[in-house]
Amino acid sequence: MEFSRRANEVSPTHAFAPLTTATRQRLQKVFEHGQRCADKKDHDYANQLFSQCVAEDPGNLIYLQHFFANLQKKHSDGKKVSKLAALKIKSHRSAVAKSAKKGKWEAALKSGCTALALSPWDPPTLIAMASACEELQIHECRLFYLRWGMDADAKHLELNRQAALTLEQMGQFDQAIACWQRVQQARPEDEESRRAISRLSVEKTIHEGGYDPALLSNDPKGSKGEIPSVSSLSRGSDEKTASETADEDLSPEERVIASIRSDPTNLENYLQLSDICVRENRYIDAEDVLGRGLSVSGVGDFRFIERLEDVQLRRALNQVAVAEQRHEQTQTEDSENLVVQLRNQANQVELEIYSARSGREPSNPRLQYELGLRLKRAGKTKDAIPAFQAAKSDPKRKGLVLLELGECFQRIEQYKLALSHYEQTLEACAEPESDTRRLALYRAGVLATGLKEFDRAERHLSELASLDYSYRDVAKRLDKIARLRDSG
Repeated sequence: MEFSRRANEVSPTHAFAPLTTATRQRLQKVFEHGQRCADKKDHDYANQLFSQCVAEDPGNLIYLQHFFANLQKKHSDGKKVSKLAALKIKSHRSAVAKSAKKGKWEAALKSGCTALALSPWDPPTLIAMASACEELQIHECRLFYLRWGMDADAKHLELNRQAALTLEQMGQFDQAIACWQRVQQARPEDEESRRAISRLSVEKTIHEGGYDPALLSNDPKGSKGEIPSVSSLSRGSDEKTASETADEDLSPEERVIASIRSDPTNLENYLQLSDICVRENRYIDAEDVLGRGLSVSGVGDFRFIERLEDVQLRRALNQVAVAEQRHEQTQTEDSENLVVQLRNQANQVELEIYSARSGREPSNPRLQYELGLRLKRAGKTKDAIPAFQAAKSDPKRKGLVLLELGECFQRIEQYKLALSHYEQTLEACAEPESDTRRLALYRAGVLATGLKEFDRAERHLSELASLDYSYRDVAKRLDKIARLRDSG
């Protein structure tokens, strides 16, 4: 199945819409039931539950990590796929392609999950699922499918090729180079990989994380701070433990990794290792570590969930910063498109995370305010209004919240409500010369002018002019009101 486009080409908008609170809560219950089944080693039923979560919320990395962790335990015997199972996998892959072609994404993802239940490391299925994620603009989960396949077969050409394109699209240029190098090592005559490495080599000096060609490699010699995979943690007898290795010969990261291998149930070690990765801007590794820690911690450990969300937020913003630096140096249409795409992607990540957090803490006004901002930025103005209204109870942000509500009502052409909220903003602003008050005065004056309430408009704009006569076009606005009055 071929969905892929050039990494720097802006794809059409197929982004998965944010889930409703009711749907999110329902899926969370399904997910927690799946965790309990997995803990009881009822892997088949757990797979059904996790598959439902992945299909309905394909951008949720936590659901995806548990889906694969459960399958890994189910297939721990390493049995080869039978001929009958191979035929079934092929049939399900075909169903993925057919459903995706019709835009039936939930059905496509369900078929893919069914295929992966038969063989979690089947490269064509993983690529098909990653391609579906590309269409839905779910880049983190797209990369997870590819990395999962590369964990089993680090030299698989198409997995590396797709991972390279994904990483470049996400602004992770140095890691993209690592994947292209593996393609070139396997096929020295491959012209695409040669050009990509040449192009991306310029970008690696921009990328804050530096050039680390072994970051996605399974070769423990290639990276001093190799992060143990799920499978390596289960091979405790084959690995050196902390007590078997002299502490003075280990870096802090290596000591934590050794401790995890020695005792995979110690949750603090996962948190400590993720902090090390974050300090080095290795956000993908930090997500990987936290996901594995979450799979060990079981149901309801929000330390890992919130840490994972924080890392996803930081990574999304870091990708935007890297792409912006790249655009400043190259000034090409492709680099500009990448900036726009990554900004939209970062807002989508923020939107999903704050939607989840506000669902967990519906009475937290700060989270409601943050959710409202992302909904408004995404053009979901009507959805943003209830979030902002729930945030009005925060006295520290009341002025900002009322201003945002005024702008939302103005966007949906509820002009009287908008003007009312701008004026409430003026009453709520503790500092008379704050930026929030000045903007509220300006918006109230402009809107009142449009409503032909000239006295009201003049009052607000005159107050603004007395504070800052150079503010935007306030002087011209006052002149316009005078002319309108004369002509009336």
